[in-house]
Amino acid sequence: MGSEAFYRHNVYVTTATHAPSTPAHPTLNRPNMVSVGTVVWLSSELMFFAGLFAMYFTLRSTTGGLWAEETAKLNFPFALVNTLILVSSSFSCQMGVFTAENLRPRRTGRLFQFSKWGMTEWFLLTFVLGSIFVAGQTTEYAMLTSEYVTLNSNAYGSAFYITTGFHGLHVIGGLIAFLLIIGRAYAAKKFGHFEATSAIVTSYYWHFVDVVWIGLFLVIYVLK
Repeated sequence: MGSEAFYRHNVYVTTATHAPSTPAHPTLNRPNMVSVGTVVWLSSELMFFAGLFAMYFTLRSTTGGLWAEETAKLNFPFALVNTLILVSSSFSCQMGVFTAENLRPRRTGRLFQFSKWGMTEWFLLTFVLGSIFVAGQTTEYAMLTSEYVTLNSNAYGSAFYITTGFHGLHVIGGLIAFLLIIGRAYAAKKFGHFEATSAIVTSYYWHFVDVVWIGLFLVIYVLK
């Protein structure tokens, strides 16, 4: 073996022997900033609703007799059914998230093949369930108004309509967000990571709205 060939052989062996098996600077999995921003914003919303709960409990503690009289006018079975409808929308929303994570924006089978549904079908179902909840809440307002429970009738009316009303506005905001996500999925030439992330952060908001309503339901309709 010539001197030049011997030198090349030694260089190859040395390089192969001492080649690092792992990268010198491992990559870090950084959190998605959109998700982090959404969580921070929802934390501020949590404080807002905590203030509403505090207002409700304060008024109830100072006007106990009025609360007992007014809560008797609530239609518990109707509110329970409406609550179950909203809670079920969280399940359909999460199914939409699963399909969005798999980058499947639309169904790949027949209409009633639920396992083949895409994000848009699950989010449309969530939109319908949320709309039914809003319609049910509006119907309940009409029933209570006929019982002379209004926003300015007394302390209970003010507490009831302020707490449930602000929650209803948040539900409507979520419904608008679902329409935007669905429209973006149809408008996008290719459903990718950006569209999937938008669907995921929207689900954060919707789950938050559902959890808040469960708390309101327990306080207003169960802990009378």
